[in-house]
Amino acid sequence: MSRNASLTGSIGLALALAWCGSAGAQNKQFSFAYDQPKTSAYAFGADVFDKRLKELSKGTLSINQYPGAQLGTEAQTLQKVQTGDIDFVLVAIANSSTIQPEAGVFSLHFIFRGPEHSVKVLTDPKIITAMRDMYASKVKGAHMLTLGSQGLRNLYCKKEIRNIGEIKNVKVRVQATVTEDALFPAYGAQIVHMPFGEVYTSLQTGVVDCAENGYTVYLVNKHYEVAPVMSVTEHEANHSVLFISDKLWASLNADQKKWVQQAADDMNKVQPAKAFEMEKESRARLEKIGVKIVTSVDKSGFEAVSKPIQDKLAKDLGPNAVKILDLVRNVK
Repeated sequence: MSRNASLTGSIGLALALAWCGSAGAQNKQFSFAYDQPKTSAYAFGADVFDKRLKELSKGTLSINQYPGAQLGTEAQTLQKVQTGDIDFVLVAIANSSTIQPEAGVFSLHFIFRGPEHSVKVLTDPKIITAMRDMYASKVKGAHMLTLGSQGLRNLYCKKEIRNIGEIKNVKVRVQATVTEDALFPAYGAQIVHMPFGEVYTSLQTGVVDCAENGYTVYLVNKHYEVAPVMSVTEHEANHSVLFISDKLWASLNADQKKWVQQAADDMNKVQPAKAFEMEKESRARLEKIGVKIVTSVDKSGFEAVSKPIQDKLAKDLGPNAVKILDLVRNVK
């Protein structure tokens, strides 16, 4: 082989290796964690985010999903995204109050006036901005991208809850928020905190009498097997928030940040509405398999107790909470 041929071959090999290294560096995959199954509204949102991120980045950025609490409970994954050990997490806004207590404003009871109002709130630019400002004022290590939903929450037990009197002294598993801790005892219930993954067994063994969540979560996690009666209270939002770790955000260039935020924005345009579609489908499936859905719940007693508490709790939580509550109420 001639010297020139050898040199040309060496240069070609070097360029090929450089190209491979460059391509490897550009094709980045990020961890995306959530605690619900792959059949949930969380997973739908993650799929939309991944598809748009791939399209916008021309295949150079994508996510690996870790559903079903594979990387920990929501509280644990929130800590891991702050330390940069997880890239993205999609969690219940209620559980995000462990890192920003003012997020508890979204757990106030009866401030969301049904599915249509919820979707409008979650996709309202002013509310998204206010929520982002709220998290930025307190949270270190993570950056809010957008909002999502899993519907509205109902009570489910082995018995019917048809009015406020029937929840007296009932042990209810609630999310660990200031709002839950104030409102459920005001109704006369006893509250119990635990990670979501322990709810099934706790209902089965009697550690708790009742839990509360949306139809889809109730269905896909098979909680109906141990609590076959769902009372439609729609007392609280089951909304969610998507975070990216500051570590990852800081490592992205300007274009990559635009792609990530755009993918999140596009997820927000469709995920909340899809979540409520899934809720309707899940309710129909639950009824078909024999779950008792109690629609004739007298909410008036619950509403009468909760209404005067709403403003006090928001004020106690902080100025961001007060602002957000006002914005939510003013969405028509």
